[in-house]
Amino acid sequence: MGKEHKENIDEQELKCENNPFAPEKTEEKEQDSKEPESDDNACEDAISSLKEEIDKINNQYLRLAADFDNYRKRQAQEREALLKYGAEETLKKMIEALDNIDRAKKSVENVEDVNTVKDSYELVFKQIYDVLAKMGMEVIETEGKEFDPNFHEAVMQTPTSELPENTIIAELQKGYKLGDKVLRPSLVNVAVGE
Repeated sequence: MGKEHKENIDEQELKCENNPFAPEKTEEKEQDSKEPESDDNACEDAISSLKEEIDKINNQYLRLAADFDNYRKRQAQEREALLKYGAEETLKKMIEALDNIDRAKKSVENVEDVNTVKDSYELVFKQIYDVLAKMGMEVIETEGKEFDPNFHEAVMQTPTSELPENTIIAELQKGYKLGDKVLRPSLVNVAVGE
């Protein structure tokens, strides 16, 4: 009895008007056969609206692709200009220091006082270092520091018991860094155990 009841419910559900799986009524089939032209017109309208939508999206895509291509070219030009003229501001500031070197050279040609020459030299030297410091360059500290291979290059080792091992004894050439990047390591003499 449970199977028969279930089959009756299934048949009733299949006959329901809202059920897409229900068998079609013969009246509906007759009405459908009478109105094929209106369905064809609706399909053609839907197809044409979809074609318009596709054309619109395609045009948007083409504009976006062109915009991106222009952006990429502009970025490449800016990068090239930055590489070519990136040092421009630094060099402009260095020109001022060069002008002072020229003035100092001319002013000491006939001077016999060594202190005047020394003062001119100190002034120009300080100006150059100030310009480079404003650009972010720093001198790598060495005196009394422990040897660090990231910042120092040991070109000499001196056995000594006066200083702890790996302590820098002397700086042979100054090293410089720009932020965290080493431009040139310091050349140093390092203490080693006897």
